[in-house]
Amino acid sequence: MSRWFFILVLILAGFALVPPVAAESKRFPPAVEAEMPRLRALLEQAWAAEAGRGQFRSLPLAAALYCEAGRLGSIEGYYRVGLIYFSGNAFLRNPEIAARFFSAASLLGHRDAGKLLEITGPPSSMALPCITIEEAGGFDLDRYVMELPRNKRRVAELIRKLAPHYKVDIRLALAVASVESNFNISARSPKNAQGVMQLIPETAARFNVRNPFHPEQNIRGGLAYLRWLGNYFEGDLVRVIAAYNAGEGAVVKYGGIPPYDETQAYVMRVLEYSGMGLDVLQPGKKRRSRGM
Repeated sequence: MSRWFFILVLILAGFALVPPVAAESKRFPPAVEAEMPRLRALLEQAWAAEAGRGQFRSLPLAAALYCEAGRLGSIEGYYRVGLIYFSGNAFLRNPEIAARFFSAASLLGHRDAGKLLEITGPPSSMALPCITIEEAGGFDLDRYVMELPRNKRRVAELIRKLAPHYKVDIRLALAVASVESNFNISARSPKNAQGVMQLIPETAARFNVRNPFHPEQNIRGGLAYLRWLGNYFEGDLVRVIAAYNAGEGAVVKYGGIPPYDETQAYVMRVLEYSGMGLDVLQPGKKRRSRGM
């Protein structure tokens, strides 16, 4: 089966009427809530796409986001992709592909994946056919933000209000907050990145953030850093986004996006969520943010 035929099948199946697994429950599974902030953000956004909450229901987008989470270290991400192929509608159901993702999750210690693998049987290959967010039709950030819970929507509204004061593109700021924490004011990563914009203590101190869990202080600190990076990299959007994730030193060292899987995935997600698209990654394309 060719890659593009596979993608077409997935997209057509994504709009069928049979409810997906996520639609059957209003709560995120505990495994999602226990993930580090960026992975939890991915899984929550995948869950929303699968269940049609804050997004048009799209199994392709859910699969793309779950798969991205899996590649970045989430066992639950791979398991959830498997569930889409195992429990999806008849047009989408594919025991072989489900078995591949269950096998990957099981090897990493996911018990439920191991149980379902007993039903599907072992896969004939361990190749994981992940599609990209772009191939899945993109992520509708505006609709997603509009349908957020009230507490997170207030955070997004605060970002919209403050971003122009720092001359930062509003959609860029919203995309960064979405990818970093999914607008979670109490998020804390294993590396001690904190709050909505996931500021590490050094960055918080650098931009006079006394309480990183205070939404406005944290957002102002993140916007100030984005503004500083915009000046430092002369408005080069790709380097600004990469540096927000990996630090400006790493971007200078490698002359662009560092060769880190996490940073490369981060840049692509922010570009896609912001609506700026991946064309800016092509040589010769203009890469200036509208707000910088």
